[in-house]
Amino acid sequence: MLAMFLAAIEATIVSTAMPTIVADLGGFSLYSWVFSAYLLTNASTVLLFGKLSDIYGRKPIFVLGISLFLIGSVIAALADSMMILIIARFVQGFGAGALMPIATTIVGDIYSKEERAKIQGYLSSVWGISAVSGPLLGGFFVDVLSWPFVFWMNIPLGLLALSGILIFFREDVTKEKEKLDVKGSLFIMISVSLLMVILVEGGVGFPWLSVEMLVLSLIASISFFLFISVEKQADAPMMPFHIWKNRSIKYANLTSLTTGMILIGVSSYLPAFVQGVMEQSATVAGFTLTTMSIGWPIAATVAGRLLLKTGSRFTSILGGCALIIGAIVFSLLSPEKGPLFAAMGSLLIGIGMGLTTTSFIVSIQNSVDWKSRGIATATNMFMRTLGSALGAAILGGILNTTIQSTLEEQGMDEEFTIDSMNLLLKETTRSELNPQTLQVLRDGLTSGLNFVYISLLLLAIVSLLLIIRLPKKT
Repeated sequence: MLAMFLAAIEATIVSTAMPTIVADLGGFSLYSWVFSAYLLTNASTVLLFGKLSDIYGRKPIFVLGISLFLIGSVIAALADSMMILIIARFVQGFGAGALMPIATTIVGDIYSKEERAKIQGYLSSVWGISAVSGPLLGGFFVDVLSWPFVFWMNIPLGLLALSGILIFFREDVTKEKEKLDVKGSLFIMISVSLLMVILVEGGVGFPWLSVEMLVLSLIASISFFLFISVEKQADAPMMPFHIWKNRSIKYANLTSLTTGMILIGVSSYLPAFVQGVMEQSATVAGFTLTTMSIGWPIAATVAGRLLLKTGSRFTSILGGCALIIGAIVFSLLSPEKGPLFAAMGSLLIGIGMGLTTTSFIVSIQNSVDWKSRGIATATNMFMRTLGSALGAAILGGILNTTIQSTLEEQGMDEEFTIDSMNLLLKETTRSELNPQTLQVLRDGLTSGLNFVYISLLLLAIVSLLLIIRLPKKT
């Protein structure tokens, strides 16, 4: 539970602290990479670590996961530049890829079928606790202490979790000779990483029509086709394509990809809007995210009961509608609307996520046999995490491009850059700007974030259209 808490809280606690971190370290153009780096390595290793734990046992892989997570946390706390912080987040993501699935698997190993449901409920409560406390803790550390405490907090908790596993967890491992799909993991990581570089830096770091873009696009495409080829031939593929022939799995996974993008769009950029545009504190920004975290577990609980009466398709449709209404609220967001309006949109997105994710898992697990249930469930988790990683990159690219064009239109692109948005995120630097510069920078950030929220609305509409395609009897 401690280890899962570390992995679960990391996304929300960093979201609230990010505006202050980027104001301190500089490099606003790299903002989305802090999230993308963590999500990318998490997504590309979660299935691999699950397979390793089947071969070598849960304990060594779990210990490796906690150790990598702690190493990444130390590097992040000591980071003196955005680039070092991004490298630290890569390392943390590797660790989280082992923590989350193996914690759940250990519970399945050490408890009987009768006890399992209750214990898995405890594990689920960890997500609720971390989701609610993360944004508030992030705001507290930033406003009262300093942002490195966001990462230092992991060390005592991680060491305690490590000690507990080393001392108390015993397992008998029968090592099986199985081939690992390392090539598949490597190719998908290369292709997604390069796609993220293209989306974030296109039109900003590199012109869209340039040799650099052509080379990156070619390598990304080749890696993706190699991934598909390797998966089709692998004895134990990381992504078994045969399960995609099942309509429940196909449409639940595709929707998880788009809802993953929506989730990262809210959690990454809402604090920047509340602090940079509304000029509120990090604690207030944390509150606006907390409402999503409250809505999610409540909706997930309601979904569990609703599923039995109406089925997973109808419950998913309700969730899709909540996502659209929440995205409409965000598309109407402006500085005058205030934090409560933002919190309402956040709550609706949380309700939509709670209804859909619960429905998808039940729908998937009901549509396959016992032997395929584990990999089918893991594939859905992979698609949502991949969606978040791609969403951070795509939405980051939209934000950067819009800010750049606003500065060019105002004739301020020589004096100021995208990284100048750092000045809006801290009260001391904001107060030193003259009124005209302050207005231009604020307009650039506002219009950029408005485009991000319009994109969320489009993603929410696509999500509902995909949900409608789910089989009626699930």
